[in-house]
Amino acid sequence: MDPNFPDVVRPFLKFHAGGPLTADARLFDLGLDSMQAVELLFAIEDAYGIEIPEDMLRDATFETLGSLWSAVAETAANTRRILS
Repeated sequence: MDPNFPDVVRPFLKFHAGGPLTADARLFDLGLDSMQAVELLFAIEDAYGIEIPEDMLRDATFETLGSLWSAVAETAANTRRILS
């Protein structure tokens, strides 16, 4: 996981009390809601210069920090393949 990724996600977690965010951090338990998930998606896409495919936009993708990062990493890898 990119070490800066938690910094992108943290502002959208209203119940996060500070400290490190690990891959198993449950985003909805930390206060992410569906409206914020959309805003978070835009923030991630801007930060990483990607567009996460619509078929990846499901609750399971946003379940944990790790699952969300997996979607970002997979999208970035596919984008690089397409651009190569």
